[in-house]
Amino acid sequence: MSELMEQVLELSVSPLIPSLPDDVTLDIVARVPRSHYPTLSLVSKKFRKLIASPKLYKRRSQLGITQHRLYAVLRNRNTGDFSLHILHRKLNGSNRMVLVRSLPLMSSRGSYAPVGSKVYVFNDLDALSIDCTSHTVQPISDIPQRMSFKVVNVVDEKKVYVIGDSFCHVVEENGGWWKGWRKAVTVFDTETQSWEPKLVKQDMAVGLGPFWSDSVVMEGKIYLKGCSKRNSFVYGPEEREWELMEEVMNSKEWEGACVVDNVLYYHDCSKKVLRAYDPKLGYWRVVNGLEEFLVAETAQSKWCDAVNYGENKLALFFPKKHNGNKVICCAEIALERRQGGEIWGKLESCDVVVEDGLFDVVKFVAVSV
Repeated sequence: MSELMEQVLELSVSPLIPSLPDDVTLDIVARVPRSHYPTLSLVSKKFRKLIASPKLYKRRSQLGITQHRLYAVLRNRNTGDFSLHILHRKLNGSNRMVLVRSLPLMSSRGSYAPVGSKVYVFNDLDALSIDCTSHTVQPISDIPQRMSFKVVNVVDEKKVYVIGDSFCHVVEENGGWWKGWRKAVTVFDTETQSWEPKLVKQDMAVGLGPFWSDSVVMEGKIYLKGCSKRNSFVYGPEEREWELMEEVMNSKEWEGACVVDNVLYYHDCSKKVLRAYDPKLGYWRVVNGLEEFLVAETAQSKWCDAVNYGENKLALFFPKKHNGNKVICCAEIALERRQGGEIWGKLESCDVVVEDGLFDVVKFVAVSV
């Protein structure tokens, strides 16, 4: 337990705490690490109410001490239910995934976009926001155009771009005709909590297949990796234009990727290495310092997901067998960029976070609270 947390608990049981003004108590608690809040909420009703208050998280933001929290949408193989779990740090310092019981089940067709301390969820037509400070749900206005095979990405930390198949058209190919779909782009402004009035209908059919295996945002542009190389594109929100993905970036089958400081990272399951792509340099690098760990721990993993976990840090999730059981692990990795473009990784921890092999990972999202 941190020294600050111990001081707060001492204050909470002393005669002094009732005499402290509420704003002083708020200021003290705002400085306590967010991971201690569940314990602190057990002290009294006053503390429980304070920790649920939006004022506390506003003060944390003003102080610049927000923390990254990771959530995962998991599917229960037995029931088919989709539920939200949070990566929780236990008192012994290890991590585990814990079900957020106050939230309803998620839709099997949902797409997820983290913005600040909220997660926006876009289903076929309806949409909602999850406040991660209080774990409550609020509906938002419906998507103005029904879309299938949606991908969602956040640009400038305030606008959510929803891209999907929306307009049917006829395609002639190899002497035959078939029905295809044109892409549409619509934008949700999280500041005004409204959809932009103009739906962008593309003049071109973007690829012959509807699926993208992954998408990320770097330097204000949306990179969409196709299941085949010919279907990989870059969308520029300002220009509202598509262009083919740069050949070198498209040369790797990146999936389960994340962006940290405008560099894309993903785990190459075939080579058991963590790769990095800097669009300014225009080439791929292997992250040094993790080779032995990745070979030993991810040798049997068919998938690995990298998630931004704060400044110069990522979390790598992967499945493995542990004591004869199928589990999901989480490795926290610190990143260091050196002169000459080299990137080094340092393993900070690796924990089994899901012990029950009945769960499949659907999506990871990171928020700041």
